[in-house]
Amino acid sequence: MEYVKNVVCPFCGTLCDDIICKVENGKIVGTINACRIAHNKFVHTEGATRYTKPLIRKNGELVEVTYDEAIEKTAEILAEAKRPLLYGWSSTECEAHAVGMELAEETGAVIDNTASVCHGPSVLALQDVGYPTCTLGEVKNRADVVVYWGCNPMHAHPRHISRHVFSRGFFRDRGRPDRTVIVVDPRETDTAKLADIHLQVEFDRDYELIDAMRAYLLGHEILYDEVAGIPRETIEEAVEIMKNAQFGILFWGMGLTQSRGKHRNIDTAIMLTEDLNDFGKFNLIPMRGHYNVTGFNQVASWESGFPYCVDFSAGEPRYNPGETGANDLLQNREADALMVIASDPGAHFPQKAVEYMAEIPVIAIEPHRTPTTELADIIIPPAIVGLEVEGTAYRMEGVPIRMRKVVETDLLPDKEIVEKILEKVREIKASK
Repeated sequence: MEYVKNVVCPFCGTLCDDIICKVENGKIVGTINACRIAHNKFVHTEGATRYTKPLIRKNGELVEVTYDEAIEKTAEILAEAKRPLLYGWSSTECEAHAVGMELAEETGAVIDNTASVCHGPSVLALQDVGYPTCTLGEVKNRADVVVYWGCNPMHAHPRHISRHVFSRGFFRDRGRPDRTVIVVDPRETDTAKLADIHLQVEFDRDYELIDAMRAYLLGHEILYDEVAGIPRETIEEAVEIMKNAQFGILFWGMGLTQSRGKHRNIDTAIMLTEDLNDFGKFNLIPMRGHYNVTGFNQVASWESGFPYCVDFSAGEPRYNPGETGANDLLQNREADALMVIASDPGAHFPQKAVEYMAEIPVIAIEPHRTPTTELADIIIPPAIVGLEVEGTAYRMEGVPIRMRKVVETDLLPDKEIVEKILEKVREIKASK
């Protein structure tokens, strides 16, 4: 049995880089240091739901074909479409993102990733006001106050707390006893049960609570006995802890981005941390979900100037979230072809969008059977980044990390598949 060390986990935005994989006969049979979700991802790369050959739907049935045939058919669909949509990208390598941007420009497509349905409002807020941030390494070594707002890392990012809150750091040599944890969440989550203070805010009243905290921090009196369902004394206690932090960090999740207020919630949370920096050092980091959702936003920004919802239909990049997002195009019945890569909108998009997906050509570049592949006309199975192929990914705070290859596969990487599609599209357009 071979032990492959320093493997990076391709699951969540934490990108744990201390995984050890046990490899026997070319297969991953076990892991060390991985959470349960990561372990299952590593050891279940193969199985009944894994596609090993490209498929095209003919007469209502999926039929095995060659890569060349599937890629050529995909290129024909995208080249002929008037308003193609390229969606997903959050669970694959940055190298594939770069080629995807070229493909979008070549076909006049809209290219979007899962940020439009999760942390898109965070991106809008950061564009408005910027934000003070740091690395997860600094959190581990320096943070004495940790705030989790609208997120539940015990389930969504299982090793986040153990690696960055419970672990010992250079200036926090006792680990958890050296830190104060505050959780802001309407529910008593498993993360909230670990907190020193749980601010059980009422639904959709986060903005109100943040403004009350800012007012108290800046020397004003909170006039009401409770704000957003939380007693005044508890709010004041939490603010005093944050104010006196040597190094504080606020992690925020979809509880802020997808509740009433959207990006304005993030705006005011950023301003809260800016106010706190008048007293000590305080930073923010978004709890990004998919392991490389941040990477797509980085690559799209380099290539087009915009992080997501990028529309190339006018021959130049345009950006208007709410109009050029994947959900918007599908629900408004604007897209006439859809290529999905490293995502599953069939499972997570609203019913109206999924119903329209069933009416248009859908190409799924996906290793496993999903609700999206059930709707797909073409399925192209790729190698899995971080397990079967190398690639670059960006951690939730924007640190690039190189994903390792652990085992061999005969399947093509996402980057090579998209490159071949782009090459065919150019051939088709040149022949007209």
